[in-house]
Amino acid sequence: MPTGKRPTLAMVANAAGVSLPTASKVLNGRGDVSATTRARVEEVLREFGYVPQAGRRMLPPARVVDLVFDELISTYALELLRGVTEAGAAAGVDVVVSRLSDAQRGGPLTTENGWAQRLKSSGREGLIVVTSELTLAQVESFTRAGLSLVVIDPLNPPRVEVTSVGATNWLGGMAATEHLLSLGHRRIGFAGGPVQASCSQARLGGYRAALDNAGLRSDPALVLHGPFDYAGGLEMGTLLLDLENPPTAVFAASDATALGVMEATRRRGLRVPEDLSIVGFDDTIMASVSTPSLTTIRQPLQDMGRVALRTLLRLIAGDTLDSHHVELATNLVVRNSTAQAKEE
Repeated sequence: MPTGKRPTLAMVANAAGVSLPTASKVLNGRGDVSATTRARVEEVLREFGYVPQAGRRMLPPARVVDLVFDELISTYALELLRGVTEAGAAAGVDVVVSRLSDAQRGGPLTTENGWAQRLKSSGREGLIVVTSELTLAQVESFTRAGLSLVVIDPLNPPRVEVTSVGATNWLGGMAATEHLLSLGHRRIGFAGGPVQASCSQARLGGYRAALDNAGLRSDPALVLHGPFDYAGGLEMGTLLLDLENPPTAVFAASDATALGVMEATRRRGLRVPEDLSIVGFDDTIMASVSTPSLTTIRQPLQDMGRVALRTLLRLIAGDTLDSHHVELATNLVVRNSTAQAKEE
């Protein structure tokens, strides 16, 4: 313990073996310091009897949550990111963004060495996970660590109690298919997302319900699944157009998928919408700037991000939610990628 003169924060940092900025973070209650380092600095602060300089304004501890994506390079992710960060800024909460593979890096998911423990030791209060596949073990590790969890469009909800935010996927799938039916299309393909994705399955359910209501049988040959991306749409579009009796219209389960189907059509020497009508799902910026502009089902992605952040903060505060599952309304946006079916 120093004698003779008033201890400074630099002296504390030196004695604790940390940098001055790290000591300052501990003093101000910042969350981005490991539990071990925090304990060491706090012990030295007590030993030195450190008192902040007169007039020094102590900052309140920063509140921090994680936002984890399976993939960040998409307009879908950027729209959600904007909604979450805007809501975080309004609530005075910092949002740390990462990819799922980066978040999980560092060892097996055990009580001693796992994703949840790393988040907790870094001062996180909770996390939002977007379109990712979570295991029951991961979810339970978050609960044990006292971390609140909200998922957006989960691929596989590991248990019913997990709080989720999404859109009215079933109704959106139905609206997309009914639009194509109203234009006279009867062979309508479905270019879906991953088979295990609950949002894709709901969109498929809406597609099938619309066909049933029209007295049409769903043809298994017209239903394909792939990733929610351009490459997946290109592959599925090619397969659908290769059929002996190809569809005259396609409902794609995402805008990125729809643009891939559009490219497959172009490569075949066909035109959209004259030869093939296409409907997407999301209404990202790419839908309005594509050529032709894409008819799509709009889901309010920014609002979904805002609701997810606000819901997470309610869970952290211990509030009782009216429902573990929140669905925001979708609506059809008609542009130039759909047209009346040709008379046969």
